[in-house]
Amino acid sequence: MKHRSPRLAVRALILHEDRLLLVNAYPGGRSDLWCAPGGGVEVGASLHDNLRREVHEETGLTVTVGQPAMVNEFHDPATGFHQVDLFFHCSISGGVIDAAWKDPARVVTERRFFTRNDLEMRRIRFKPDSLPQAAWEGGMFYDPLERLIR
Repeated sequence: MKHRSPRLAVRALILHEDRLLLVNAYPGGRSDLWCAPGGGVEVGASLHDNLRREVHEETGLTVTVGQPAMVNEFHDPATGFHQVDLFFHCSISGGVIDAAWKDPARVVTERRFFTRNDLEMRRIRFKPDSLPQAAWEGGMFYDPLERLIR
């Protein structure tokens, strides 16, 4: 297996009316796994600029980026893929969730708000496991390296 540097990504924790916005980033319904909106960082743009771009692409929303909330990392031992996600608290500053919105990359197929109870009672599958704490509690979290799941 060839050694590669970890991929850096940014993700948004968007609470609206005490519900967390999550996306399903598996085209064609290949998985029922939900995650916070965001994606890979482009060189030459700030983390905040990258996050605003990614959230808009995936949801159609404009956000204000706030404080960092969590660092999470995952990997796939079979391929050597390793990603580090930096999560930031964000607030909606423009737009609405519209079922007709299309992600230009065609990666995100669904976007929905969930309650903390939805996550804590495991009514949906989501990653990382510490997502509810990071979204609803103060402080900075580290969710250690875990295996990639789909």
